[in-house]
Amino acid sequence: MALRVILGLGLLCCAALAPGSPDAAAAIAPASAPDPANALSNRSLLDALRAGGYTLYFRHTSTDFSRLDGNMSSYRDCANQRVLSDRGRDEARNIGKTIAAMRIPVGEVLSSPYCRTMETATPLFGHATGVNEIREEAGNRYAALQRLLARPIGAPGVNRMIIGHGTPFRAIAGPPHLGEGEAAVLKPVNGEYAVVARLPIAGWSELAGTAKQE
Repeated sequence: MALRVILGLGLLCCAALAPGSPDAAAAIAPASAPDPANALSNRSLLDALRAGGYTLYFRHTSTDFSRLDGNMSSYRDCANQRVLSDRGRDEARNIGKTIAAMRIPVGEVLSSPYCRTMETATPLFGHATGVNEIREEAGNRYAALQRLLARPIGAPGVNRMIIGHGTPFRAIAGPPHLGEGEAAVLKPVNGEYAVVARLPIAGWSELAGTAKQE
């Protein structure tokens, strides 16, 4: 398959393959690494992001793993959730400044309603709308997130920004798992999407270096 479309990859491919065959086993194992035929990097990635039309799915930045979510009473109960560490707050501020400096246009900003994702979104983009679709209840198939990632951007010349979690994205897009602060860049493809780039935290500095060469 020339284009690795993530949404529904297994359903689309395995229907045409014999059950139990090696090809069928490969087809039902999607991966969120950029597809070589559509991957963007350096100047091509910067130009694409400046033109708009992409969804950037961020995993929240670095967190304090000494705190867990088990006793939380609501999404606003930050005292009983895993939240950002001081390092994570600095990462979010620095990434936000870098995106602004590179003149990457930002449209819709959506965040999981958890404290660590909202706390990442605010220094990144100044605001965010909390939506439950990004972090649905455990045990489901994240169908609402699949639909959200495949939804057209709408306004021309901007990018949609989503701040979420690693597990839901891996569940629908496949490995490798997003690191804390890492972003996957998604391109709309016929009502679905493909991963064209992944940017770890250090990747933003590298992309900024490309911008400075102008």
